[in-house]
Amino acid sequence: MRRRNLVLFLLMAFFSLAATGAFAQDADAPTVETAMEAISKNTVAIDTVWVMVTAFLVMWMQAGFALVETGLTRAKNAVNICMKNLLDFSFGSIAFLVIGFGLMFGGPSDSSVSALSEYIGLDGIWFLSGEDNSPATGDDYVGVYGPINWTGVPLHAKFFFQMVFAATAATIVSGAMAERTRFASYMVYSVFITALIYPISGHWIWGGGWLADMGFWDFAGSTVVHSVGGWLALVGAFVLGPRKGKFDADGNPRAIPGHNLVLVTLGVFILWLGWFGFNPGSTMGTADTNLIALITVNTNTAAAIAAVAALFTAKLMFGKWEATMALNGALAGLVAITCPCAWVSVESSLIIGAIAGVLVVLSVIGIERFLRIDDPVGAISVHGVCGAWGTLALGLFSNGSGDASPTPGLFNGGGSEQLINQAIGVASVFGWCIVTGAICFYGIKAVMGLRVSEVEEAEGLDFGEHGNEAYHGLQFVDH
Repeated sequence: MRRRNLVLFLLMAFFSLAATGAFAQDADAPTVETAMEAISKNTVAIDTVWVMVTAFLVMWMQAGFALVETGLTRAKNAVNICMKNLLDFSFGSIAFLVIGFGLMFGGPSDSSVSALSEYIGLDGIWFLSGEDNSPATGDDYVGVYGPINWTGVPLHAKFFFQMVFAATAATIVSGAMAERTRFASYMVYSVFITALIYPISGHWIWGGGWLADMGFWDFAGSTVVHSVGGWLALVGAFVLGPRKGKFDADGNPRAIPGHNLVLVTLGVFILWLGWFGFNPGSTMGTADTNLIALITVNTNTAAAIAAVAALFTAKLMFGKWEATMALNGALAGLVAITCPCAWVSVESSLIIGAIAGVLVVLSVIGIERFLRIDDPVGAISVHGVCGAWGTLALGLFSNGSGDASPTPGLFNGGGSEQLINQAIGVASVFGWCIVTGAICFYGIKAVMGLRVSEVEEAEGLDFGEHGNEAYHGLQFVDH
């Protein structure tokens, strides 16, 4: 093994020196220092390309969300759904640039530690205004954005990768509030989420805040991204109220079928593909190829078994091979494995995904029947509930060593320490989202209104909000 590593090192040094002209006839003879410098430069370049390509995949997930939400809702609202997915990414990009990234990863810029910095970023908040001292320049974990300087890629690469995650959290909310939310109000809360709610709780975990110090871990965002979106969706759907005709006089839910399951299926596959940027890309570097491969296999395994588990659960409960449950099952498995994907075995990913597949079906039914909350796409169950499950699952199945990783989980001889830490993190983020979500949605409702009129809801938001239709000339019957 050592001989193979030495050969690889010499080959890398040779090609690096060749690429940089170090073997030119008029150059000095290469040294170990020049070889290492060339390797370091090329490593940063390769890592940057990796981070950017995986960020592009995560950005492309917006198309998947748009198709899933459009297909699971009625045709008369298709343009509205597409516009919301476009605008939450657009507003989210600007809001995270202006203030969100700094609140999430900002300072303090010197060695002093403020008590407030445990809860919120303090420096470099506006427009990436902080100095980027990354490991590539020789300074570990320093500078305004020290909490994210464990990766040596340029500041703008770090920002873009984190920005597409922030936009994902905002997108999740739109599905649960579909078909009855005012478009102007939607734009306002998209900004509020990406500028304030998401970055502050994200700072607690990924920005070196109090949850990170306590020992809470979330590799790619089951809680940081998905549960934040899911819990805000829960509050938003509650404040907004159900769609007209969703519940009968006795409070029993009625089915309001989506108009195109082909779109939903295509959207799920786009999201599945995008998750190979979401999870493996969260390494934010290519140094550990074995880890990237493990994360990829874990991600795919959990999604596949969750789809199967949801399908059979639905068959047992409804007597049919229910398509929407299977499709949401795949997403539930992806959400659940997002937190522990780097620190569990493939066998554990099977268990985590299977439980997520069952859980999402039970959750969708329970939220409708018992809480009487109308979630047209199952966003609360997929992202909130299964995000929490995946986060807790790390405390059960972790095979980490505790050295820059979680401690071993309960089922791997580590006791309950990691599970308790995960539970505290899940509860804290849930509470944060419930409180801030209530302030956000009730505030919007009081100031500018949150819901469209009954007439506009019956006619469809496409025409009322946008003066356009996705399917011109077709007549729609309200359910």
